[in-house]
Amino acid sequence: MLPRLVRRLGLMVFTVWGTLSLTFVILRLAPGDQATVQLGPDATAAEVEALREQLGLDRPVFVQYLSYLRDAVTGDFGESYRFQESAMTVILDRFPATLLLTATATVLALLIGPLLGVLAGRAPGGGTDRAISGITLVMQALPSFWSGIMLILLMALTLRILPSAGSGDVKHLVLPAVTLAIPFIALVARITRSTVAEVTSEPYILTARSKGLSERAVLARHAVRNSVIPVVSIVSLHIGTLMGGAVIVEQVFAWRGVGSLLVNAVGNRDYAIVQGATVLIALIVVTLNLLTDVLNAQLDPRIRAAAS
Repeated sequence: MLPRLVRRLGLMVFTVWGTLSLTFVILRLAPGDQATVQLGPDATAAEVEALREQLGLDRPVFVQYLSYLRDAVTGDFGESYRFQESAMTVILDRFPATLLLTATATVLALLIGPLLGVLAGRAPGGGTDRAISGITLVMQALPSFWSGIMLILLMALTLRILPSAGSGDVKHLVLPAVTLAIPFIALVARITRSTVAEVTSEPYILTARSKGLSERAVLARHAVRNSVIPVVSIVSLHIGTLMGGAVIVEQVFAWRGVGSLLVNAVGNRDYAIVQGATVLIALIVVTLNLLTDVLNAQLDPRIRAAAS
């Protein structure tokens, strides 16, 4: 297990380095000039050149890159020119809102998804299975921005029972969390359905039924328990996808999280915010991947045996 863990840690470092490097390259290749964007079109050439020198943009690109990596290791991505404070301070100030949104969406997916999956998988090919499979297929295919707009039209503008945008109390959280959870619910339901349908045809399930156990007991003690491992893997890995999906959802609902901050920073050429937010999301994703590997090894003795 230890060698596997060491390899995963090495892969984590490589992934974060790749994210840092790719972000640096993309931002430097983007058209326009950061100094000109900050100063505006009325700035003189001397003022632009002075700011370029202050930001280090006049140095060779490779020197900028090495300086950028050195500072990133310590969590220093520079100062946000828009907020006039440390970029990481601004990002961490917005992070709890994104964490609350993704956590709520995950809880909704874990409450609804497995239930739908078990209902569909207990009788493969039946009417319930076909209905749930069709619904979840549509849910998974819907773009998040479209789902969000439809929920705003229905719940905020038509029924007027929930606010359409903003952040503040629980009511503001409902629509963005549901929007973010919709494709996740569908994914968990479909994975659970496939696993339960596969498990219910196994000999030990037939043996349990032949002993006179009720269908509920068979599902709870055997089918659902053995379907936990793939669901845990999907949930752990998909939380990183939720972080990415939150970028769109936060914009639709004006939710003051890291996602909306990142989108605005890209438009404003606030390099420090873009780099810091991107690396933070990458760190969360690779850490979850590592934890998923460890958790799967604990849940599945076959993986643990292979790792040892």
